[in-house]
This record gives sequence, structure tokens and C-alpha cells, in this order.
Amino acid sequence: MTGTAAPFAADDYRARMERAARSAAEAGLAGLLVAPGPDLVWLTGYAPTAVTERLTLLVLAPGQDPVLVVPTLEAPDAGKAAGASALTLRDWTDGKDPYAATAALLDAGGRFGISDNAWAMHLLGLQKALPGTSYASLTEALPMLRAVKDAAELGLLAAAGAAADATFEEIRKVPFGGRRESEVAADLAGLLRRFGHSQVDFTIVASGPNGANPHHEVGDRVIERGDMVVLDFGGLKDGYGSDTSRTVHVGEPTDEERRVHDLVRAAQEAGFRAVRPGVPCQEVDRAARAVIADAGYGEYFIHRTGHGIGVTTHEPPYMIEGEEQPLVTGMCFSVEPGVYLPGRFGVRIEDIVTVTEEGGRRLNDTTREMVIVD
Repeated sequence: MTGTAAPFAADDYRARMERAARSAAEAGLAGLLVAPGPDLVWLTGYAPTAVTERLTLLVLAPGQDPVLVVPTLEAPDAGKAAGASALTLRDWTDGKDPYAATAALLDAGGRFGISDNAWAMHLLGLQKALPGTSYASLTEALPMLRAVKDAAELGLLAAAGAAADATFEEIRKVPFGGRRESEVAADLAGLLRRFGHSQVDFTIVASGPNGANPHHEVGDRVIERGDMVVLDFGGLKDGYGSDTSRTVHVGEPTDEERRVHDLVRAAQEAGFRAVRPGVPCQEVDRAARAVIADAGYGEYFIHRTGHGIGVTTHEPPYMIEGEEQPLVTGMCFSVEPGVYLPGRFGVRIEDIVTVTEEGGRRLNDTTREMVIVD
């Protein structure tokens, strides 16, 4: 996580913590335990500069004021967080038992949601201090906790998307042929930062046969004339994520390459058109997948159609078969179908989409047509 939180006020964080505590109660939980990571940033604005073996834990429970348990030496920084005035800091010093201090805040027989990235040693320490407690991962217990964005969050996501779009408009101008994938990836990272990203999470440049691997690790392959090149890049700007994919071609494409690109573009459009409030997430996947399957390429679409985005670049909800969670106005997620032909090439087209009362709105606006590069 970046240490730069989005510009929200203490009242925003207070409202989030209150909503999270209510959601916990509705889910039958005694409370939530939130370790350093994206959930803590979203709830409090606090992102420790270093996550260590010392316990830091936000305790949220219905009817109780939020408490952040922190090591004494980190309490000054925690006290400067944007949401600090909306909670109580309870610090503990080296040599004391942080689990005993935390246990005093908990229902000794309660079931708690705990953030997925909590350290095992901390969970085991709590279980030892309170043997009657039980725990569920936060993603399992409250998967939609951060899924619905408010107007300010949507504005930040839109700005991050615009920065990613500006990056694509610049990268399409640079030479591709004769350069290594790693060199183009470095260009992408530099452009994301130039357009305001504080954190670059990924810069996939998958040329030629490498494009058939959706999560290709950038390497030293020299991009050749005639290559299809999948570009997938994003990160965090002002604490909120971007993620977009476009597939370009070095020189003129073959008829088959153009046909597959047009197919993926049609599938991406179908997925986007399926977005509207109340529709199960899986219907977005089904709509995009049907276009590709009907064209005879179904076995080459090998991943889900989309994932949520917010203070991280991948989070719930997921656009995948079996996910019956209805879409809600304010949800944001990717729509990114692809076709991957082993040993030959791949195509992926991805936009971030938000659910509106009327349907969906794209947060990426660069062309989805075939782009020819040098």
C-alpha cells in the first residue's frame, strides 16, 4: 500500500467505520478486526510506513467506539491519520502483551471478521488470549464492504482512469518494433507517474506469442514487426486505482488478427451493455463470454471477465460465473474479455466501468479499435 491516503475528512472515515460495524452486526458478527492494509486505509486513512511483527489492529464493534490498538512507538504517526479523531488510540509498549490489551475490547465468545492480510501470529495470539472466539475472513464475511463507492471515490477513480488513458495516448506514439518488452514497460511506468500515479502496480507488455499468457511477466523479448502486443497497466493515483488494457499491432495485422481483435471488442461491448443495477455479476461474464464462444473461441477465453477496483487494483466484486451478487449503483469493476491463442498471440481489451442508475459508465475512453504502432 502507498502511504498516501485519499483526501477524505474525519467525518468520512467515521461514517465508514459506523457502516462497517453495522454491516458486521447484520452479518451476525460481534465485530471486525482490521490489520494494516487496504481495509485499514479505507476505514481510517492510516497506512503504517512499515508493517512489522508488532500488533496494529482496528477494533470495530456495534455500539462501541472504534479503537485502534498500536505500538507506542507508532502512535504519533497513527494520531496524524485523517481519521484519527474519529477513533480512540490504545497504545502498548514493548514487553507488554498486545493480545491481552486487545482481548479486553472483545466479546470473549464472539465471532469476528478479520482482514485477510492479518498475520497468522496475530490471529493465533488472539485465539490463545480468547479461546472462545472464532473468526472469518473479511472477504468471506463482508465481501461488499468497499464495493459501493460514494461520489468522492468515483471522482478519484475517474481521475485515475483519465491518467491511465493519457498514458495510453502517449505510449502509442513510442517505437515498439526492435525494442524489448521491458523497455516499453519502463515507458509505461514513467508515464503513469508523469500523469499523477504515486504507485505503479503492473505494466504488462506481452508481445507476439507472449500475448497468449494473460499475466505475462515482462521480459527481454525484442518486439518484432508483425507482433500483436497486449498492454495492461495500472496503479494508484491519490489512493485510488487504475487498470486498463489495450492491444496494439506493430505494422499491419493479418486478417485473422484483425478478426480476433474485432471479436474481443464486440465481447467487451456486450459485457459493458450487460451492466445495470440489480443484474447478477455473473451476467456480465456470461454476456462477454457468449460472444467469444459463439465465434468458436470459447476455450481461449481463460479468465473471469472482471474484478472490482478501489483502494486496490483488484478487489470484490468479481464478474465470474457463479457470482450472484447483484450489481449496485456505485460499484466499480473491470470488463476485460480476452482471447489467447497459445504460441501465437493474444488480445485483451479492458475498461473500468461504474454502475449508474441507467446502466454503466466507462472510466476509460481511449479507442477500442485496432491501434497500429511503429
